[in-house]
Amino acid sequence: MLSPSKTADVRYSFTLFERTPNGNQVRVQTDNTHQPFDINEGSKLELGSTAKLRVMATYLEVIAELHARHAGMSAAQLRAQDVAEQDLLSRWAIDYLLRNPDADLSGMLDAALERRYSASPAERFFTGGGLHTFGNFRREDNGRRPTLRESLQESINLPFIRLMRDLVRYSTYQAPGNSAALLKDDKDPRRQEYLSRFADREGTTFLLRFWRKYQGQSAQQRLDTFIGGLRLTDTRLAAVHRYLMPDVDKATFAGFLKAHLPGEPPSAKRIDDLYTRYGPGAFSLPDQGYIARVHPLELWLLAYLIDHPQAAFDDAVTASRDQRQEVYGWLFKSRHKSARDSRIRIMLEVEAFLDIHQRWQNLGYPFEYLVPSLATAIGSSGDRPAALAELIGIIQNDGLRLPTVRIDSLHFATDTPYETRLGHVLEPGRRVMAPEVAAALRGALSQVVDGGTARRLQGTFTLADGSPLTLGGKTGTGDNRLTSVGRGGQVISSRVQNRTATFVFFLGPDHFGTLTAFVPGRAAENFRFTSALPVQVLKGMQPILAPCLQTAARTLCAPPPQEATAQPAR
Repeated sequence: MLSPSKTADVRYSFTLFERTPNGNQVRVQTDNTHQPFDINEGSKLELGSTAKLRVMATYLEVIAELHARHAGMSAAQLRAQDVAEQDLLSRWAIDYLLRNPDADLSGMLDAALERRYSASPAERFFTGGGLHTFGNFRREDNGRRPTLRESLQESINLPFIRLMRDLVRYSTYQAPGNSAALLKDDKDPRRQEYLSRFADREGTTFLLRFWRKYQGQSAQQRLDTFIGGLRLTDTRLAAVHRYLMPDVDKATFAGFLKAHLPGEPPSAKRIDDLYTRYGPGAFSLPDQGYIARVHPLELWLLAYLIDHPQAAFDDAVTASRDQRQEVYGWLFKSRHKSARDSRIRIMLEVEAFLDIHQRWQNLGYPFEYLVPSLATAIGSSGDRPAALAELIGIIQNDGLRLPTVRIDSLHFATDTPYETRLGHVLEPGRRVMAPEVAAALRGALSQVVDGGTARRLQGTFTLADGSPLTLGGKTGTGDNRLTSVGRGGQVISSRVQNRTATFVFFLGPDHFGTLTAFVPGRAAENFRFTSALPVQVLKGMQPILAPCLQTAARTLCAPPPQEATAQPAR
């Protein structure tokens, strides 16, 4: 998987936890970075298909919600439920309960894992504000229609993209007030609010892009950069100059045109006409941008920085509130309902991801937001190895979220008047997942080892009597790049940021953790390893880990007996 010359360039991070009555005990936490930076707990990395575990957990939780809501209803009550055409998960749940009126939650979850999704990459998905396509790792999967269980086992991308779309639609249609109804009625007063929020969000995104473009430049450098991106005509230059510097005299304006226009300079009459026509207040900001063929907010930002050279980005956002609404004013006036609908869909997707984010945070997701795009299903929102390990711990503990314990006790100043013993205060676990959901996830993760992307671990770990440990986990590979794409969809440039490969796992009933391989920076361009690498490394660690995985008193991970009971710190 790695040539000997490259082995030393890969950074590894490994953690092992043990589930105990006192919490999740940290048994191993190590890396080979030789730096204070902690990949396990201090990073935000795109860990690829490990995100599918979070998507699957959310999906099974939704199925559990639907079972709780509809199980026990009569057939007539089930048929009377008003289900939106696009809410496919609610529709499936009701149809399943009609066919299986006595189904318990475990049976319904098992059936949910057998639902099939197309793996075809031919579809274009409207998500994240635009049209996107996605691919599978293996081309031979493109014509398949696997079950979700098989999709997790073999880490097939497109079924999870489509599953995430169904989760987004479920969140949209099940939200209080059912905001999706906005798409049916163009006169609904709430549409104005959604369009206004779209304008604010979209405008802020563009403003940040332009801010980064000019960051660190002087006023003259900013102007040179801006003009360097224009197709120069006297009309465009006049519109730009009169907006950016409205108080300059005609002679300065004429000098600007002559300095930047190629060929013969404009006549005095033409200069006089341009100076008057594009003077302050003659055109709105959107019109000025149209005349200059630039985004109006880029023009506004340049003018703002001339007047406020020390401003921070947050200052620019605050100052541009009205301009952001003005630039998107056409949305409110457009005769085309479809234009407004597409923007409202963008905001509905953003809202749905807020709901999904809350679900993920409840299971230990460490960051404050998710990228509102279906690509989150395959890792675009980033994750942290320690947080993935916590999710596995929840699954191992039947849905209880236990505290992480690093230190059992501390003993100071032995045999002195100041002798002090400090002990860990036991905290009860908090239920964050139904036990049936946790059991279904354990079964699905076991199949990743039994015949999926982590199958090389089969038979590796056993107990002292030779009986096999039940293993499970999820693999993920991140080839993380900054890619520039042209208007027609062609890739203009692609610059690697880093490469990651992660395996989040459980080993037997009590132990779980993560192993991450990581190459930062441009050096990652020279690597092609996948998540098979950490799986193989974990397999090679078997002789070291085996003594710690034995049950009860046979494990080497148990702390030594203490002479006295530790007291909680005050």
